[in-house]
Amino acid sequence: MSISQETSRRWQMLAITVVIGLLVWLLAPVLMPFAIAAMLAYLGDPMANRLERLGMGRALAVSIVFIVLILVIVATLLLLVPLIARQIENLVLNFPHYVEWCRDTALPWLQTKLHLDPNAFDTDRLVAQFKAHIGSIGSVLGKLSRSGIGVVAWLTNLVLIPVVWFYLLRDWDRLVAWIDSMLPRSIEPTIAHLARESDAVLGAFVRGQLLVMLALAIYYGSALTVVGISVGPLIGMIAGLLSFVPYLGFITGFAAALIASLVQHGDWTNLLLVVGVFVIGQLLEGYVLVPRLVGEKIGLHPVAVIFAVLAGGYLFGFLGVLLALPAASVILVLLRYLAERYRQSNLYTEEGPPDTAIAEIDVQVSEDGEGHVHTQTRVVRDGNSPQS
Repeated sequence: MSISQETSRRWQMLAITVVIGLLVWLLAPVLMPFAIAAMLAYLGDPMANRLERLGMGRALAVSIVFIVLILVIVATLLLLVPLIARQIENLVLNFPHYVEWCRDTALPWLQTKLHLDPNAFDTDRLVAQFKAHIGSIGSVLGKLSRSGIGVVAWLTNLVLIPVVWFYLLRDWDRLVAWIDSMLPRSIEPTIAHLARESDAVLGAFVRGQLLVMLALAIYYGSALTVVGISVGPLIGMIAGLLSFVPYLGFITGFAAALIASLVQHGDWTNLLLVVGVFVIGQLLEGYVLVPRLVGEKIGLHPVAVIFAVLAGGYLFGFLGVLLALPAASVILVLLRYLAERYRQSNLYTEEGPPDTAIAEIDVQVSEDGEGHVHTQTRVVRDGNSPQS
């Protein structure tokens, strides 16, 4: 292939990539149900493949997996919704106690320690502003509910997700094979290898991280309830849900549990019990759950995780937050591949001529008998020519 043909082929692939990216950008507001359905189909495909290996047809295997997962989701909602409702009701009933604790204990302590203006925390003014904002939000939500747009959109997504999920799950293998057949033959082996590696990373992340979130939610909720926190299950669910971002679930749950313990009990014993619950939870997450369920296949740095979530939310809203970490895992695979290609390129391996302009400074420090410190500086050029 000539240089002009190679350049033309690369420009064509770049144009196709830009068009696909632009379409995703423009269609992001309507992609939510399809993205959720694709994630559910991806999770269910291995189970359907196992049933197929047992001799079942694809349609029967997909139907069994789909029905079982739907029943699991419905049972989970039936279990969690009343629990969440009771916890929120409990929080609302105890909200005056939280406000009283903030007004009479927390804010005076902050004013004393930080030497703030006593009017800096005017609780009456803050409550009035809070009520005003709640009122404006309520009016907006009221308009949306009266127009029916929000309800219709929510119901449409609720109906679309299981329908799209079933068809994607049924045709998942054929869809993957079609995408493979449409790839340019020159890059198909490389794309297939990267796809297999990405699948391994995503499988470890999605399935493992969901189990980690579930285990942490159960542990924090149960442990906080045992130590006497009335809203412990709610705090545990929030901490477990936010644990996909490193330390975010821990920090949020820990702060909420400390406040709940101070308001509800107000003594050091219960405060230390809450601290112990979260210390054990961090040890459990770092040394047991993540290594066993997720492993080291992803290797995303916590800063990279936080950046991926914020960038995804900024670019695509809630859809971006939902897909941020899976997308970051795939990008990590691509970056590893590009780094390996770079290390094999002439740009990295070819050695250049020695640079005679480079000077290495050698500083020697000595001390005489009277305690005075003396320094001697010399310039070493080309690694072996000293100059004082």
